[in-house]
Amino acid sequence: MFELKPIGTKAIPAALAKAERYRLLNEPREAESISRDILQVAPDHQEALVMLLLALTDQFGKGTGVALDNPQQLIERLHDEYERAYYSGVILERWGKSLGGGGAPSYVGCDWLREAMKSYQAAEAIRPADNDDAILRWNTCARIIRMEAPKERGDPRVSSADPDPSAGDDVPIL
Repeated sequence: MFELKPIGTKAIPAALAKAERYRLLNEPREAESISRDILQVAPDHQEALVMLLLALTDQFGKGTGVALDNPQQLIERLHDEYERAYYSGVILERWGKSLGGGGAPSYVGCDWLREAMKSYQAAEAIRPADNDDAILRWNTCARIIRMEAPKERGDPRVSSADPDPSAGDDVPIL
């Protein structure tokens, strides 16, 4: 139908900035398209791979047809082991959150968040100095699961004798 036009390699920094702006404007399809344009001329561009991964996960649960395996296919193309672990967690976390709003039982989304937490723990173990991003995301998942815990009581896998999941956390859940 239409043959896509390639961008120039010198235009990549500006294109990345535009893709980020589109993500911030909640227009992930535009960010996805720009990221794919960059990857057409620079297939190994790490920032464009991350941008594409994030733009795809922005579309989870929005009826765009983006499935879990779409962004997961990009993970192996990332060079850095930390980034592979961290962004694996991001994908799983966002997938779990998208299921929560889609009518699935709360424990289904929480199961995905628990899987994300495993990836964040792996990332934490190999994180660069002064980079606590994986810890911040792990804590977010933990807090979401704690908020969903009363709903999970209907899950046959959760015993009513389990302790209150929020016990011991003196930080209010917002």
